[in-house]
Amino acid sequence: MRKPVMNRARAACVVAALLMGTAASAQNQNFDAVEVHALPVQGNVHMLVGAGGNITVQVGKDGVLLVDSEYPQLSGKILAAIKKITDGPLRYIVNTHYHADHTSGNDNMRKAGSTIAGGNVAFDLGAAASEGAQVIAHLNVLSRMSAPTGAQSPTPSGSWPTDTFAGSEKKLWFNDEGIQIIHIANAHTDGDSIVFFRKSDVISTGDLFVTTSYPRIDVAAGGSINGLIEGLNRIVDLIVPVYGQEGGTLVIPGPGRLCDLGVVRNFREIATIIRDRVQNMIGKGMTLEQVKAAKPAFDYDPLYGSVASWTSDMFVEAVYKTLSPKK
Repeated sequence: MRKPVMNRARAACVVAALLMGTAASAQNQNFDAVEVHALPVQGNVHMLVGAGGNITVQVGKDGVLLVDSEYPQLSGKILAAIKKITDGPLRYIVNTHYHADHTSGNDNMRKAGSTIAGGNVAFDLGAAASEGAQVIAHLNVLSRMSAPTGAQSPTPSGSWPTDTFAGSEKKLWFNDEGIQIIHIANAHTDGDSIVFFRKSDVISTGDLFVTTSYPRIDVAAGGSINGLIEGLNRIVDLIVPVYGQEGGTLVIPGPGRLCDLGVVRNFREIATIIRDRVQNMIGKGMTLEQVKAAKPAFDYDPLYGSVASWTSDMFVEAVYKTLSPKK
């Protein structure tokens, strides 16, 4: 029963990849021209493709859970796309990290939903339904989006997470499905989470895994190449493939197309090979400029090197900085 669903999603993803391209900044986007497409994945899960990171939509009798929210300028189109899937109320938004193309739509989407107070769906929430959907993220996401007392917050308070967790994992039971929100430390950022829909057998990765560029590492926000590879290892460990063919656990990347094990494993190998090359050069005493000149990612540039927002040199520099001994 799974194979036809997967084939429809794969066919639609070819179109979606062309429409989306790379994740561009809000300043360079013509949001009026953006189309939001809903793609069936499997089980309770769909994938929305627009202008920022992909949005994962889980639906069922309890309502709607979103993973990430894209840009506020697209909230109306996102809600319209969800309405084509279900008329259920929006209950939860899970943020995979703090970047604006995944979180700046939080306020609009939160206000469009309602929290379930009490019962076995959100028993730990004391809020009334009028307060909107619950926004869940790791504590480090809130720290990045807010600011210490007396400082100017980098983002509006309405977009902040309303429910945070500080440990390695938060679990939900929603729409007759167990959901694991798994924190991956110091990977793409210091607040990354992957979301595993256990019954549907779908993993939503945020920007820890992408198919449109080299691995993205926000060094200033606590990201590191070793943490990113550890996160990719965790994703690979969770995936159960169909032996000898495509299928099994499906993976929704930050930006990019729907994937299974093979693509994730190849991405991990590329990240590991380039990490090891840079580490070897650092061991020889090479400077950052010497490492860049040596082009340790040259053989993968035809695949990933044309992305202006995250070039080969940017990736190599991020790898170098997170591997270099701290002074």
